[in-house]
Amino acid sequence: MTPQIAPYGSWKSPISAQEAFAKFIGLGGIQVDGADLYWCENRPDGRTVIVRRSADGNVTDITPAGYNVRTRVHEYGGGGYLVSGGVVYFSNFADQHIYRHERHSQPRPFSQLNGMRYADMIMDLAHSRIIAVREDHNDPSRQAINTLVGISFEGDEQVLVSGNDFYSSPRLNPDGKQLCWLTWNHPNMPWDGTELWVAELRADGSLGQRTLVAGGLSESVFQPEWSPDGSLYFVSDRTNWWNLYRWRSEQQGVEPLHPMQAEFGQPQWQFGMANYALVSADRLICTYTQDGRDFLAFLDTKTLQLQHLNLPYDMISDVKSTPRQAFFIAGSATQPAGLMQFDIDGQEISLIRQGRSVTIDPEYFSIPQSIEFPTENGLTAFGFYYPPRNRDFSPPSGELPPLIVKSHGGPTGATSGVLQYAIQYWTTRGFAILDVNYGGSTGYGRAYRERLKGQWGIVDVVDCVNGARYLASQGLVDPQRLAIRGGSAGGYVTLCAITFHQGFSAAACYYGISDLEAMARETHKFESRYLDSLVGPYPEQRDLYVARSPIHYIDRINCPLILLQGLDDPVVPPNQSQMIYEALLNKGLPVALLTFPGERHGFVKAENNIRAIEAELYFYARIFKFELAEKVEPVEIKNL
Repeated sequence: MTPQIAPYGSWKSPISAQEAFAKFIGLGGIQVDGADLYWCENRPDGRTVIVRRSADGNVTDITPAGYNVRTRVHEYGGGGYLVSGGVVYFSNFADQHIYRHERHSQPRPFSQLNGMRYADMIMDLAHSRIIAVREDHNDPSRQAINTLVGISFEGDEQVLVSGNDFYSSPRLNPDGKQLCWLTWNHPNMPWDGTELWVAELRADGSLGQRTLVAGGLSESVFQPEWSPDGSLYFVSDRTNWWNLYRWRSEQQGVEPLHPMQAEFGQPQWQFGMANYALVSADRLICTYTQDGRDFLAFLDTKTLQLQHLNLPYDMISDVKSTPRQAFFIAGSATQPAGLMQFDIDGQEISLIRQGRSVTIDPEYFSIPQSIEFPTENGLTAFGFYYPPRNRDFSPPSGELPPLIVKSHGGPTGATSGVLQYAIQYWTTRGFAILDVNYGGSTGYGRAYRERLKGQWGIVDVVDCVNGARYLASQGLVDPQRLAIRGGSAGGYVTLCAITFHQGFSAAACYYGISDLEAMARETHKFESRYLDSLVGPYPEQRDLYVARSPIHYIDRINCPLILLQGLDDPVVPPNQSQMIYEALLNKGLPVALLTFPGERHGFVKAENNIRAIEAELYFYARIFKFELAEKVEPVEIKNL
């Protein structure tokens, strides 16, 4: 069939907003209990449920209606459940209590104390208890108190470790007589510097002598795991790259396993992250990142040789293993993320659960091109370029596509080239996308990550600006139709780009930070000192906070803007978006504001994500002056 000639942006897409969001299921939290496999599914209604695949292959939802498996420790959660002997313990979002859930019965409360949140739970059968990270919110006059606690089967709680600001990753050795954990203090984030400790467990469950294994103020330790032989494995970035290490005893010290210019770790935004797993005492399976792509490999723990596995994936995470099978989440540029089973002996892969069914012909998919482009100070930055693609349409001769620059959140994070319908939604309509891994992103070593130290709102912004200019200079996109979008920290980049720089013709800001002072004063404990490293100590360097806050320079905003804001956001107060909206209203720039009751920092409900992306599309259509191929609910744009 001959493609129809139509302007970019007006192409009829097979991917509706409903297809992009309503049919998507987030997968993670893999756990193995005997012959049973468990995982979490984040459903389109915003609820997280635990799913079990039994030994007979039967797949069943475990979490009853009315329960939502999600912890609010650090606000970003993760590590919200534990399975032991067929019994599930989980944190319920509504009240943050731990519930014990046995088969064929209703969950019943396990933790007894109010005002507490729990995460990263492990079973300590020798002491008839669970060990977990606890966050105490009972005193509103001060920040939450984080500790490691033991919770007996009767509900009594014993504080095991306290005194530091944060804890994570409690893990028991094979004989249950040693406990390891990670800890760090303000102003560090876990990717800045953490400490790995080991302590003996006494008969009464308290901790005896403690040993510092690794870490410090400028060494980030990630994912400690005990081997069946009693060795302690972990990931450290002490050589610039998050690499694998092993510790056997205080006398033997720490041993590097296979040094590489690759990342075997990632920023610990959530609990329970797993980039490797011990198959046996002699072998582990791991994922690592190079040049924005993930790879899977075996490491022989005796010879320290790495066996790379040639798999068709661009993103791999949440690695768990038994002696015979490994499980992980993986996806590629043409396959969405799915839960995979890998037969270790036969090296065969099978799909257990996919985040979405691929109902679209791959001929419609835009395949990302990994690019490296010049930026400030003679450096280069990275990103994924998605050209417009729709087999049914071609543009008029000589027309260049509009570009949307996408800035990821975090800002300590990264984007990947895995298939995302939320990106293909745009490319199939005739937009080009640049998904930027700006300076400060992970996956390129600590030095690249630390480009953002003291430079938030500068380095990340100019990288996005320069990425757009680079594509325009290559004749790939229309320099008169450049847009930028992002959420949270990506929303901050968006606002900075259209406040302190020229070149963009439209912008979409999702719950974006506009007032750094407000964030420093009002945000939750986990991020309350994050800006010390990104900007500088507050209030000592208040001038920097003011200078980099778009809220103080609204008169400089130079292009049309749509704002999308959750009304229950604890990170970015909704009044910030309202202030920007009113200022642009008075300034006479085209502006729109959509608010979403019940949404926090990051939209979780499918209907809200659908409404948001359709409103954004409608906004671009009016600003860039093209006709939409479908009817969408209009959004009120003032000053148009």
